[in-house]
Amino acid sequence: MALITRRRALTAFGATLAAVLAPPAGSAFADGGKHRRSPLWRAHAHNDYEHPRPLYDALDHRFGSIEADIWLVGDQLLVAHDATELDPTRTLESLYLDPLAAIVKANHGSVYRGWRRPVQLLVDIKTEGSSTYLELDRHLRPYRHLFTVYDRGRVRPSALTAVISGDRAARTPMEAQTVRHAFYDGRLTDLGSGVPASFIPLISDDWTANFTWTGAGPFPDAERTKLRDIVTRAHGYRQKVRLWATPDVAGPARDALWTELFDAGVDFLNTDDLAGLEAFLDAHQRS
Repeated sequence: MALITRRRALTAFGATLAAVLAPPAGSAFADGGKHRRSPLWRAHAHNDYEHPRPLYDALDHRFGSIEADIWLVGDQLLVAHDATELDPTRTLESLYLDPLAAIVKANHGSVYRGWRRPVQLLVDIKTEGSSTYLELDRHLRPYRHLFTVYDRGRVRPSALTAVISGDRAARTPMEAQTVRHAFYDGRLTDLGSGVPASFIPLISDDWTANFTWTGAGPFPDAERTKLRDIVTRAHGYRQKVRLWATPDVAGPARDALWTELFDAGVDFLNTDDLAGLEAFLDAHQRS
């Protein structure tokens, strides 16, 4: 097992300290006055586990989508961005599944009390997709009451919807299942392919591979048309849209790009800056 990096050790220490000082799991999201406001369903916490308090920081900022990268090591699913940062104490269960189970129990069946809409848990597979997904499926079974399920053609929503991204080899074992507690993260090449939203509810792709504009100067008309066409087509198939690798440095360029994404109806805005996106969405949803 790789040694913990200094940055990861400091992050782990911060998370431990925050957990000690934090109120019981679920209470902050049940009774805090801040969380009486609507969750920000369009806010996606990219690489959420790199924050000092994974999961809890995103929920404090009312995010509707949270991302965790996983690595299969033996029979464990470890959460990290790079192999050099793997830590046997940072499992999918310890950082996400167990806390979410406690929160949903405290909030009577939902992540945000009083809001029945599922929160998205995007699981990005970093190791070989087929074997990692099959192990993930086994790990999700004890928590299956938390997750939206696909059962022989029917989708039954729950407090969380797991969407599997990352290594594309996960698709084969997922498509073979008649009962699933997770769904597949498609790409723009899947748009209009005939695969239903009951398998691919989300279309994600790299902004920089599809657009040249990064927020400075006017948005080219052709690219604005392309963006809005993608969203319109996806929504026509009852699929949502997420674009990653968008500029994430605070300033006018990021605000301009976020505004175009918001106005086009992109379903999830991707960020590492939780407070920045919270402030942006609050301002734009009031306007």
